[in-house]
This record gives sequence, C-alpha cells and structure tokens, in this order.
Amino acid sequence: MKSDSLLSPNQTINMEVKLITQEDYDRLMELLIGIDKKVSQIVYAATQMSGEWLDSAEASKFLHVTPRCLQNYRDKGMIPFSQIGRKILYKRSDIDEFIKEYYVKGRSS
Repeated sequence: MKSDSLLSPNQTINMEVKLITQEDYDRLMELLIGIDKKVSQIVYAATQMSGEWLDSAEASKFLHVTPRCLQNYRDKGMIPFSQIGRKILYKRSDIDEFIKEYYVKGRSS
C-alpha cells in the first residue's frame, strides 16, 4: 500500500491531545472570527489605498501616452506628482482632474 505521507515508514509523530471545554472553544472561535474580520478590513484598506496611487508605468498606460510624454506633463507642471527617491507616483484623482481639464466638448452642427 502506497502512502502519501511525508514521513518515512520508520518515523512516528508524538502528539499530545488537549481537551477544552465548549465555553473555551466558543471563546476561541469568537477570537478567530474577530481576527478574520480585522484581516479582511486591513486587506480592503490596502486594496483601496493601492488603487489611489499610480506609478509612472501605470499612469502612462492609463493616459495612453509614452513615459516621455508623461515626463513632459510633469516638467511643464501640467500634472501633479509625488516623488520618493527615484519613484514617482500620481494620485488617481489628479489624473482624472487632468483629463477633465483638457476635455473638449463636441461641436454642434
């Protein structure tokens, strides 16, 4: 009979079994549910924050422009940005405002 165990046939595991009361089990489950909710909140907040800022590659792709064109916008002060070391970041809301600022309405006939 083939075993899928990670142990060789000669190895054994000694495990100690602990019994807990139903009350302790319920408290443990409440704690685990609380931890799960906190982790979910943290993951959601991180997801929201990461969507708020774009790096240069993401901003170029979003605007359908080359990295050099994006740099020209920065150099001319047309689009706000933050720089941390060599990393340049753009707020998504600033890019949205930039697009709205250069919006050209269609002409009526």
